[in-house]
Amino acid sequence: MRVILAVIMVLSAPLAWSAPEDFRDGQVQKDSRGELQAWDKENSRWVGIDEFWKAYADRKGGYTWGDTTEYPPYNQVKEFDTLLIQVDSGPCLMEFYHSRWRRANDVRRWDESFNEYGGCPRVFE
Repeated sequence: MRVILAVIMVLSAPLAWSAPEDFRDGQVQKDSRGELQAWDKENSRWVGIDEFWKAYADRKGGYTWGDTTEYPPYNQVKEFDTLLIQVDSGPCLMEFYHSRWRRANDVRRWDESFNEYGGCPRVFE
């Protein structure tokens, strides 16, 4: 019986522990309080969604168009510009891609949970 238990524990150990290199950038999980966290691969740590967005934007030089409730003039926007848009239900990181504003997750394909966070579900209403 002890041998069987020992074998089960040895075989299940890799499932219980994942090394940081096993996480993909933008992978989402819930913390102990039920809050969403995203894996920031650049810094090898779990952070809140807002902090993840800020770190992503900072790596690109910051939010191109800031943190605002208004979209910038279309003729001044460039490909891959970023904007943290604020709607009634919260913030959503936007990225200008292929001639229009899109949720950054729709461009980057981090994790579907991003599209359910903050203002992202309602950003196009």
